[in-house]
Amino acid sequence: MQKKVEWSKRKIFTGIILIFLVSFALTLPIAAADNVKLVIDQKKVDVSPSPVIRDGRTLVPVRVVSESLGATVNWDGQNRTVHIVKGDRSVLLRIDNRLVDFTEGGSTGYSLCDVPPAIIGDRTFVPLRLVSSALGVAVHWQEETRTVVIDSSLAVPFTPFFDLSIPTIQPGQTITGLTILQLGTGSALPAGGQEVRFQLLDPKTGRGPVIARGNNLTSLYSWLPDPAYSGSKVLAAAVYDQNGKFLAGTAAPVQVAVVPQVSLTGVTPGQEIKNNANIGIATTFLAEYVKYELTNLATGKVTLTEEMDPQGFFVWAPEVTDNGTYGLRAIAYDSLGRAFSSPTITVTAAVEPALALRGVAAGVVDKPVTLWVWRNFPITQVEYILKNVNTGQEIVLAQSGYSSFNWFPGPELAGSWEVYGRVKDTRGVTHTTEPIAVQITGKAKLNLIGVGPNQVLTDTVKLSSKANVPLTGIEYRLLSTTGNLLKVIAGGPDALAEYTWSPQEVAAGYYKIQAVGFTSGGGQVLSEAVPVRVYLGKIYGPVPIIEKDKFKDFASQLAVKSQEKTGMSAALQTAQAILETGWGQSTPVDKYTGKPSNNLFGIKGKGPAGSVISNTWEEYNGATFRIDAEFRAYNNPEESWNDHKTLLLTAARYEPYRQVMHNSTLGAWALKRAGYATDSKYPLKLIDIIKRYNLHLLDEKDI
Repeated sequence: MQKKVEWSKRKIFTGIILIFLVSFALTLPIAAADNVKLVIDQKKVDVSPSPVIRDGRTLVPVRVVSESLGATVNWDGQNRTVHIVKGDRSVLLRIDNRLVDFTEGGSTGYSLCDVPPAIIGDRTFVPLRLVSSALGVAVHWQEETRTVVIDSSLAVPFTPFFDLSIPTIQPGQTITGLTILQLGTGSALPAGGQEVRFQLLDPKTGRGPVIARGNNLTSLYSWLPDPAYSGSKVLAAAVYDQNGKFLAGTAAPVQVAVVPQVSLTGVTPGQEIKNNANIGIATTFLAEYVKYELTNLATGKVTLTEEMDPQGFFVWAPEVTDNGTYGLRAIAYDSLGRAFSSPTITVTAAVEPALALRGVAAGVVDKPVTLWVWRNFPITQVEYILKNVNTGQEIVLAQSGYSSFNWFPGPELAGSWEVYGRVKDTRGVTHTTEPIAVQITGKAKLNLIGVGPNQVLTDTVKLSSKANVPLTGIEYRLLSTTGNLLKVIAGGPDALAEYTWSPQEVAAGYYKIQAVGFTSGGGQVLSEAVPVRVYLGKIYGPVPIIEKDKFKDFASQLAVKSQEKTGMSAALQTAQAILETGWGQSTPVDKYTGKPSNNLFGIKGKGPAGSVISNTWEEYNGATFRIDAEFRAYNNPEESWNDHKTLLLTAARYEPYRQVMHNSTLGAWALKRAGYATDSKYPLKLIDIIKRYNLHLLDEKDI
């Protein structure tokens, strides 16, 4: 029996050598391990078998641990865990995961190791320093003789790998709402640390989402818990370098049991709303969206808003007719679809009548403008008035019940004027807007409508014009690029009519189109000569980048890879790609050559593979039209993916997004606030895709 014990002790040589190396942060090449001597209980032993060195740390086969330390090893193939037990001490390790469960004297704790266990070949390797510490093996290093000294008779407590903590959290704490997180250091921050991430892990799987992150390692971070992640959890804090490589970390058990509460911000009970109010919410949980409900307490009428940004504001701007007492509350919805209401606050709308002229700015008016009067009370009549600054003469430009007025001042109005609106309310009282000073040039002008600068014409176009002088006829002329008349392509005596022209009547190439209006005195008024291109060849449209049923997996792989480098939610990245490309079925190609762009996000400009020509929208003289634009081309979709993430990581406008980019819900709404998309439903569409296809699982990761 004594020989068997001694032989078992020798089995620990390799692990013990490396125990010291890890303990004192020594990194030796594999060949250098032969130069290190090992002494166990005052006896020199040979190192066998050889360990595996990974990232400068040593792992040994788990069976070596069992035989050397007299421990029992249980392997769970389904969950990929190794449970090592010796007496009242044990350690639970997860393959490719740094989360460690350790038990000593009936008390269980959690820690993070620097190198996770791994399956190499067909054998399970574990970090021996961690197991030895958890099970109580004492290690000492003698530098002068390069010797690892093991004393199996000394019992040592479990020693965490890193001197870090989460001082704002107590082990076992119950998380009921908004929680402040902070990384604590006992001595110094890890060298090269650039980012801290707080991660909520499932103790059964060791996986979970990042709940807070930032580049200031010791700052305070806010965590709004998601009720979908309730129950017993492990809160981990980890430090990473600029390349996303793990450097150090710590962990503590918590119990997530959110007590859902919602309260209104921006208003107080009894407040008088005399203009408008920016109303928001504060919650104890992560809300997907919020609706605001206003109840007129006199009439009982209830108004409910559409789904809105939980981190944004609802701007309530009551009109005079809305004056009265209201009950105001917010209804916030969590990721489980549950609704939670704030207490109702009673406020009073006490709005004074206000109005203003819109559609024109002070200065020169030499093109058509659309005048309209903004007001916060009902009216029965509106007049648009022009007043001569020098003579005081007033001209009524238009009068109606209530409508806008398209105004294109002519030469007869040359000079300095004030323009304003005058309205009558339902009581017959007249109200006047503040005047706006304008200067009218007095030039006869003609605007061409129907084509715009650099438009590519491939099919029949509709041509019309608008002039600030009376016309007796109109012609639409096709000019060369140098301005020479080629032919009259449309026109007639009715200058207000709409005419059509087919570009198939001429050869493909570059031209200009100009409108010419004729006046009663025999004069002419010319529009701007608008450059256009006639193209009669084949037009290539968007193409799929991959089969539709394969796109989710395709995008998910790129998203997870990007998440490792950037910290962006992989779920949100994947949902964006699905929404932007129609499940990968619509990516731009060069409309003239069919050259693929591999452009997944419609970014304009030149890319690594140059550019492709596709369509974009512009506006000219009040009408929208499509023109050619360069879109970035990439050698492969991964280049496009990385370029899009670089844009979000570097552009100043996306700073609000970067603060919350680890969370798919917060990130979706932040993209909208940053102006990424004009669609008011854009965040909701992304959230719906994530929920419908369980993309949130992409954000649940090992640590």
